Amino acid sequence: MKKRILLVEDEEHLLDAIKLNLDLEGYAVTVAKNGREAVNEINGKRFDLVVLDIMLPELNGLKVCEYIRSKNKDLPVLFLSARGTTADRVEGLKIGGDDYLPKPFDLEELLLRIGILLKRTSVVKEKSNLEEVFIFGPNKINFTTFEIVGIDENPRQISNREIALLKMFAKNKNIVVSREKILENVWGYNVYPSTRTIDNYILAFRKYFEKDPKNPHYFLSVRGVGYKFCV
Repeated sequence: MKKRILLVEDEEHLLDAIKLNLDLEGYAVTVAKNGREAVNEINGKRFDLVVLDIMLPELNGLKVCEYIRSKNKDLPVLFLSARGTTADRVEGLKIGGDDYLPKPFDLEELLLRIGILLKRTSVVKEKSNLEEVFIFGPNKINFTTFEIVGIDENPRQISNREIALLKMFAKNKNIVVSREKILENVWGYNVYPSTRTIDNYILAFRKYFEKDPKNPHYFLSVRGVGYKFCV
């Protein structure tokens, strides 16, 4: 499978040049020209790496990186920036970036750094492959392929947001998780849906995984607090 890269850059000529070179290297490239577009792409698709300009319209790259980290702590982020001082690099890395390339840069160096980040991530995934599949009762969740096998024993693909929420529950199994924590970690700091939205996801999970969705065993609501994933 082709590695999926999200390229976020508002300078048209640079965007076209980078995308062309990534295409020639065999990557599947999705582009975004501002921070809001980047957030929308991240919500709807799965990527192996993000190439992220810092000086973006609407929502800057640092804010976009914060949002990415609230949803996925492992997705590699390579910052591009015209601001190349040591302080700027440190800020980018502190916020959650994995690498920082100041402009102007050589395209060959960019491709080399992308290749290194992707290779490093692949090695980490191979070492933790067993952790990517979570099994409870007759149910199975694959956090890498976004595939689940539920009570009906039929494999199905689910969304990025559903996987993020299930991963959070798996990490906090048998612990009550507040609605506020779910909103902060799954939806991010600047995107707050209503608690009814979370309820709808829980109802979907019960249909997927519960033998009797009206009398759930795994996905429990704790009145006035949040939810508990019991395994």
